[in-house]
Amino acid sequence: MQAQAELERTDVGGPHRQRPWRGALSGAGLILGGLLFCTALAAYLADLSAHTSVMIDWYDLNVYNDAGLITREFPSILYTWELKVGVQFTYTPFAAIVFAGGSLMPLTVLRWLMTIMSLISVPLTAWLTLGGMGRRGAGRAGGALAVGAIALWTEPVVKALFLGQIELVLMLLVVWDLTRQDRRWFKGAGIGIAAGIKLIPLIFIPYLLLSGKIRQAAVATAAFAATVGLGFVILPGPSASYWLTGYFMRPGRTGGVDSLVNQSLLGMIARQTLDVRQAQSIWLPVAIAVAVAGLAGGTLLTRANLPVQGWVLVGTTAVLVSPISWDHHWVWIIPVLTMLAGLAMKAGPAARTACIAAIIAIAGVMGSWPWKYSGPQAYVPRRGLLGWFVKPPQVTNLGALHGWDLLTWNLFVAVGAVIYLALLGSAWPAWRRRARSAPPGPEPPGAEPTSPIGSLLARADAALRGSGAAAAREPARTGQ
Repeated sequence: MQAQAELERTDVGGPHRQRPWRGALSGAGLILGGLLFCTALAAYLADLSAHTSVMIDWYDLNVYNDAGLITREFPSILYTWELKVGVQFTYTPFAAIVFAGGSLMPLTVLRWLMTIMSLISVPLTAWLTLGGMGRRGAGRAGGALAVGAIALWTEPVVKALFLGQIELVLMLLVVWDLTRQDRRWFKGAGIGIAAGIKLIPLIFIPYLLLSGKIRQAAVATAAFAATVGLGFVILPGPSASYWLTGYFMRPGRTGGVDSLVNQSLLGMIARQTLDVRQAQSIWLPVAIAVAVAGLAGGTLLTRANLPVQGWVLVGTTAVLVSPISWDHHWVWIIPVLTMLAGLAMKAGPAARTACIAAIIAIAGVMGSWPWKYSGPQAYVPRRGLLGWFVKPPQVTNLGALHGWDLLTWNLFVAVGAVIYLALLGSAWPAWRRRARSAPPGPEPPGAEPTSPIGSLLARADAALRGSGAAAAREPARTGQ
């Protein structure tokens, strides 16, 4: 046996004969990905240089900065102050403390620092996601750069950069946390801190708990609680106003619920009913059902050794069910595109073609296509296909939608729903394949404790299979 193994390692016709080709392909992929990203970035910077005022105005970052100044000088008016009529600070008291630190910088430095951090976040999020799928080496770097090149020109990313939004940085923090090894004692802290700034990442705490990552869920909860506590210590009055009066649960505090750029389930329903209160009564049970199913699907995928697919489903769920999901909140499309790229890297020809086609379709639909292709405003990215023929500043609904408007005014919701349903539909089959390929037995030393719901899922699956012994005799089946 040892001689045979040695022969296979040295024989040019042995099983390892393709490894040099694989290395060459990975190197070529890195060069191609690097060229794509450099081209996409150069095009963005050229457009930014030629059309600065319409490519970037840091509007939201200015709100952050002003809120930081108010936090330092007049904290009592933090949640009553208005930048202009209807534009208030809506983030947590902890976020106000963070922005107070940022306001110590010169505004120009703060603006460009946020822009650079956001640009770096695009390929780095893709790189972390591919690492979570087990991709390594030059292929991982090339894939991340290629996805970054595509994602940079999607509408959510362009809009986040235009506004100086913190969204890309927070997404990077969450993805970094989710892709850490479970044994890291600090895993979960990134999710808790991100949720302390913007509440949407809170959905990942029950996801961790249901996935059997009890310690990580506890760390995330403790980190979030620490941000709330710090807010009460430094800003007791604003913290009481934010947390104890229900202010943080009012969807309308952040802007028009029925606005075109609110691409959430609630926004979609509000645009059709023309009545926010009626829309909320319809949305609440729908949102609960979507959230529960998304968490269950994410849990099954994670327990089937597909963690990236699991938390991508949960992230998509979060944006769908959040009362307010502005178009720039859909930067979560970056992990979706990366997940598809990661699958393509290991798939057969047919599956690889399907993944690449899905990447092109999603990027095309969510692309930040320009309004004009000639003249002084040529190739300036705007909303692309979102709203289709609706031009800024007309961003609110004027009547119930009909025909194509039903799709174009809810375009990101539709894309998110397709992604959600595709991942949700794959969850149970993935769980079944994993359960059949692993006969029951004692957990290995150091395994994460199983949550009660996870135990129920395992027992239900064992009952469906009839018996553990019969399942152990079945041929093992695995899949990505």
